[in-house]
Amino acid sequence: MAPRKRIALISTGGTIEKTYDELQGVLDNRASVLDVVLASLQLHGVEIVRIPLLNKDSLQMTAQDHELIARTAGSMAEAHDGVVIVHGTDRLAVTGERVHALLGTPRVPIVLTGAIRPYVMRNTDALQNLTEALLAVQILPVGVYVVMHNHVLRFPGVVKDKDRGTFVRADG
Repeated sequence: MAPRKRIALISTGGTIEKTYDELQGVLDNRASVLDVVLASLQLHGVEIVRIPLLNKDSLQMTAQDHELIARTAGSMAEAHDGVVIVHGTDRLAVTGERVHALLGTPRVPIVLTGAIRPYVMRNTDALQNLTEALLAVQILPVGVYVVMHNHVLRFPGVVKDKDRGTFVRADG
């Protein structure tokens, strides 16, 4: 029997974690839904270690937030078999570039993911993207990646294509 993989899951907020605030009539980062999402998955052979770091819309993130996420990812990479960072898509590429700049080639794969539509919406991409990220972090070679929408892209050089609602290579 293969040993269990220990995956650090760093949550930072973003659309994937937004819930509906009926009093304000808006989607907002108030309470994380990641535990609900994780409980719905079959994760045999995987131990998820949750690190609730931030709960922000990524448009509100500062340079200090990106640095905190990068340093936390580096720290978690030292003690785990892989790291998944759940992040808002608007500034995900900024954090991915910062993680790559700080760590270069980390000891284990570090995968960033998020969602264009919140988990609480019927047509969400959250479950697919988180599932893909959790698989990818177990099989990719060391490096920093974004995994979403059936694509794996390695940093540096990843950008969000706002027209298509996904990530692409900056040079292609």
